[in-house]
Amino acid sequence: MAVSVPTRTERPSRPRGGTLRRRETIAAYGFLLPNLVGFLIFTLLPVIAALLISLTDWNLLQPPKWVGLKNFVTLAQDPLFRKVLGNTAVYVLGTVPVQMILALLVAMALNQGLPGTLFFRAAFFMPVVTSAVAIALVWRWIYNADFGVLNSFLFMLGVSDPPQWLTSTRWALPSVMIMSVWQQIGFSMVLFLAGLQGVPEHLYEAARIDGAGPFQRFLFITVPMLTPTTFFVFVINIINSFQVFDQAFIMTGGGPANATNTIVYNIYQNAFQFFKMGYAAAMAWVLFAIIFVVTVVQFRLQSRWVHYE
Repeated sequence: MAVSVPTRTERPSRPRGGTLRRRETIAAYGFLLPNLVGFLIFTLLPVIAALLISLTDWNLLQPPKWVGLKNFVTLAQDPLFRKVLGNTAVYVLGTVPVQMILALLVAMALNQGLPGTLFFRAAFFMPVVTSAVAIALVWRWIYNADFGVLNSFLFMLGVSDPPQWLTSTRWALPSVMIMSVWQQIGFSMVLFLAGLQGVPEHLYEAARIDGAGPFQRFLFITVPMLTPTTFFVFVINIINSFQVFDQAFIMTGGGPANATNTIVYNIYQNAFQFFKMGYAAAMAWVLFAIIFVVTVVQFRLQSRWVHYE
């Protein structure tokens, strides 16, 4: 006699782990695809094209001629390039630390919850979103040696021979740096303010109970907790400062006597005024190498002073 063996009710099969991971990977790449395509078309390909152009002699009107590393050799021997490189270095070293310190002080003041905080926050950030052309034109009027606001104020204080701000080789670059610091404080201020609001309040309360004063709380709590924000602000400001262009182009035209000529402005001159596209591309690649090395060094050194915990 045959005995029937009961069978289990069949359940719908589930996709295996490998299949699920594969589907998630495909979905992730699908979401990333627009950004990857944009990076390929508007960033990677132009960078490669600039590298190829830097190895040629091209004036936009005639076919490019292959010259190899001649443009880079000429750059190394060009006294003007050394001058603009020095101007850019002075600009970076002079604006970034001052801007970050002032932005931190403003952020700490706005973090106190005083009346009018929203107004002052918007006021300090307004120059960041305002047209650089409009800001530069206003500051040109402020710096005007004959009827500018700044020299008029100095005359009222009894200064008989105020500086020729934008027409003096001594004062032109500091004048551009002052305007740049004023313009960019709001950007760093917003980031520092976000970092300050993320510091746990119980750390300050514990420090007060232990008898720590305001300076001690700032030095041993605020500064260490802000190191990730400080690192980010520092890296971004360094990169942006190396690419300064608008201020020199509008306010001084790189003068007087190339006192405010920067790397990016010199690239613009060689490419679109002198039509030396190969030479300008070589200069752009040197700028890229400088920014890349500086950024890598910053990331290498961050483990010594940045605290993420």
